[in-house]
Amino acid sequence: MTLRIVGLNAFLPGFRLVHEFAEQNGHELVLVVTLPETGRYGADDPMVAGLPDETNVLITRKLRTVAAPVIAALRPDVVISAAFPRLIPDEILEIPKYGAINCHPSPLPAGRGPTPQRLIYEGDERVGATVHRTASEFDTGAILAQRITPLPDDLNGTGLMQSWGTLLRECLAEAVPRMVAGDPGEPQDPALASEAPFFTDAERLLDLTEPSRVIRRKCAALNVTAPSALADLDGATHLIVRTDPADVSRSAAPGTVLARHDDGWTVQTADHALRLTRG
Repeated sequence: MTLRIVGLNAFLPGFRLVHEFAEQNGHELVLVVTLPETGRYGADDPMVAGLPDETNVLITRKLRTVAAPVIAALRPDVVISAAFPRLIPDEILEIPKYGAINCHPSPLPAGRGPTPQRLIYEGDERVGATVHRTASEFDTGAILAQRITPLPDDLNGTGLMQSWGTLLRECLAEAVPRMVAGDPGEPQDPALASEAPFFTDAERLLDLTEPSRVIRRKCAALNVTAPSALADLDGATHLIVRTDPADVSRSAAPGTVLARHDDGWTVQTADHALRLTRG
């Protein structure tokens, strides 16, 4: 069965997830709805500039009055949102033949909200991904597929993104056939729900006296969509784009700089040395 799919994406990896699923399964991605970046419309928008030339794209913030009529005219079978930071109104949810689903990078109901990587920042040693039916509230719909795996060996923002990509592809491959078959999915347990709000400025600053695993986890979570981890070193605050274990023979007090490099530092943490790469 060939499905007509409308994607709602405001971040290129989200678009690629939906586009790849459609291509690999012989479905047709008839429209991509995205949001304008502040001050930019059309081809100058980085999201739009990264789309294949043949993509039909609608750029709008007006989901009810602009997006809904356009989507309805295309008579889609499925609406798939991935990395779309707006509540999708009922005017869109009621359109597709088989329903609307959302791709969320957390083991829902834990990690609802705009910053699901907060779970990892706060201590979760797992990467989770969920595809669920889209409901009238963020990340609350019935679950159609879920995958959970340990944190990647490359414990950096890029490593987390790769893990999520793999898990969400698997989830889509399971969830869409279930949805088409009329499977309602498993309701989420509200008692297990947690929220994942944006990081504060204070949370962005790494404490280099903490254990190395904690620092690596926090830095990776902060650098998922764009580098935002910070560290105070050599009298200034620097952007830290990745961390790696460092094999050094000497140790010192936690937070001590053990070596300086052209692109960063080796620092003693509470237990092991870490190589910090600056942006």
